Amino acid sequence: MNANMVSAINNALALSMEKDDKIVLLGEDIGKDGGVFRVTDGLLDKFGEKRVIDTPLSESGIIGASIGMAASGLRPVPEMQFAGFMFLAFSQLINHATRMRSRTRGSMKVPMVVRTPVSGGVKTLEHHSESPEEYYSHMGGLIVVEPSNPYDAKGMLMRALKMDDPVIFLEPTKLYRLFKQDIPDGPYDIDIGKASYVQKGDAMTIVTYGTMVPVVKSAVEKKGVSADIIDLRTINPIDEATILESAKKTGKVMIVHEASLSFGVGAEISARVAEKAMFELSAPIIRVGSPSLPYPMPGYENYYVPNEKKVESAIDRLLSS
Repeated sequence: MNANMVSAINNALALSMEKDDKIVLLGEDIGKDGGVFRVTDGLLDKFGEKRVIDTPLSESGIIGASIGMAASGLRPVPEMQFAGFMFLAFSQLINHATRMRSRTRGSMKVPMVVRTPVSGGVKTLEHHSESPEEYYSHMGGLIVVEPSNPYDAKGMLMRALKMDDPVIFLEPTKLYRLFKQDIPDGPYDIDIGKASYVQKGDAMTIVTYGTMVPVVKSAVEKKGVSADIIDLRTINPIDEATILESAKKTGKVMIVHEASLSFGVGAEISARVAEKAMFELSAPIIRVGSPSLPYPMPGYENYYVPNEKKVESAIDRLLSS
């Protein structure tokens, strides 16, 4: 099938729900309307209102109910309309979803997949363009993934729906319908916790994910540089082995993400590379990200989010180091 990310995720949900009747979807307007981005379109008609549930406007209630469902043997898939709204359920996630297995000494699990659109580039208003991956990656007990293409989105979601731990499944809004890809019609899994090579080279290593994958790929092509481009895919747990292998090979490392630079994924990767591959590096590590400020209003978005020119400039600095 030729699919964009929206149809790939919809297909993953449908195939998984057909195979496992414990999977239940819930969220604001996900049933009749198919969700704000129509990701769940058609699933209410196919699986009925007991498995595709329109909820009240209460993010804390949605996640709280989902934790209870998961602890009782179901596999809930709550949808948060936008990542910024998900902060209202932070207490439920951090105090309960992340701790249930530990709290009960393994006797109770929380097999739950929380879906939410993330990041900007589509000129939305406040709370609609957040990149919150670092918040959830900091907490032990939460798995955090962010696919950058339809093939990975389908395979990683199908894998997440079989796991016994809570997964935060981040879906880049800008990539929902940006391009299509040929993907298998049937089910398939992609391992969570394993990064992928977008391309291979020997001049530098660029680690990225989500919305920045096509930006980095385009910048590298324009500069004509031979680079390893690594798509993390999974933010937590991070694929340290792949990053270190590439860093030791090329000797130059750059990390590019849309989230703010301070205390982010780029800082974590930089620290690990510095600790475990410092003597193989031939230049300081470079990070490219957004300013450590609240996400701006739409008119200033292009000044805030990293773009090709910023990545190209960073490539030049790294090559000249």
